[in-house]
Amino acid sequence: MEQLPTYDDVVRAHERIAPQAHRTPVLTSRLTDAELGLSLFLKCENLQRMGAFKFRGAYNALSLFDADQRRAGVVAYSSGNHAQAVALAASLLGIPATIVMPHDAPAAKLAATKGYGAEVVPYDRWSEDREEIGRALAEERGLTLVPPYDHPHVMAGQGTAAKELFEETGHLDALFVPLGGGGLLSGSLLAAGALAPSCAVYGVEPEAGDDGRRSLRAGEIVHIDTPATIADGAQTQHLGIRPFPLIRDLVTDIVTASDAQLVDSMRLLASRMKIVAEPTGCLGLAAARERAEGYRGRRVGVIISGGNVDMARFAALLSG
Repeated sequence: MEQLPTYDDVVRAHERIAPQAHRTPVLTSRLTDAELGLSLFLKCENLQRMGAFKFRGAYNALSLFDADQRRAGVVAYSSGNHAQAVALAASLLGIPATIVMPHDAPAAKLAATKGYGAEVVPYDRWSEDREEIGRALAEERGLTLVPPYDHPHVMAGQGTAAKELFEETGHLDALFVPLGGGGLLSGSLLAAGALAPSCAVYGVEPEAGDDGRRSLRAGEIVHIDTPATIADGAQTQHLGIRPFPLIRDLVTDIVTASDAQLVDSMRLLASRMKIVAEPTGCLGLAAARERAEGYRGRRVGVIISGGNVDMARFAALLSG
């Protein structure tokens, strides 16, 4: 296994992606702060290129391809956001892209991935193994596999979102980060350790898919069945083998949020902040709101990880 990334890798990734990635805004709401009794800072990666933080890690990883890798192409597997991120990064860098996506991926994510010029290979998330499919395509076609979270360059790239947040806000007492496979959380932990070592960092999973929390308690990676949750970006079955050691050693805790809490947070963001976030993107906010009592009078950061949700689905969830 490659050496795990460090904060220096996050810094280099930030320099590498700066010409292409948006430095997304940090939003606040006085009314929400008053209701929760704390100061809340939302890092809005739903406003990142292709609509999610995933662009950071994908562009960082692909920009490090050598000439042969660029010529042969990249393959990735994803429920949507990493798919779009790799497809866009590949398009910008002139690299052919093949993406393995579930047949029931959100239509907006599927359309965007194809729109960036990638070939999409569908699979059944309930009965097929996307990792096996990705590895087979890489071997058959001579492609370089870039997984959505279990990759040091991806992890370092994802850490640049938290780096920007700390640079803009200064000290934070806590940071809540959505957790699927662990790329964003592990990168955020590296940034927090360097820029805000006293900041408590929480990973937040969907209630139906708490493999990360179980893994933290067990001290080893726990595998689960694909969870049934509206947070499609966090329907992972296990943490990555590279993110896990960093998460195990550095995270304050891993907590969960219910689907109902995610919808409530989506509604808050839409009505009060005037922004669209997908269910997975609201994991951190839902957990921060649930645990506000423990941080009264303090400064709390949240990463809103993405905003790629079909508008019909978004409307249905908020009106339900």
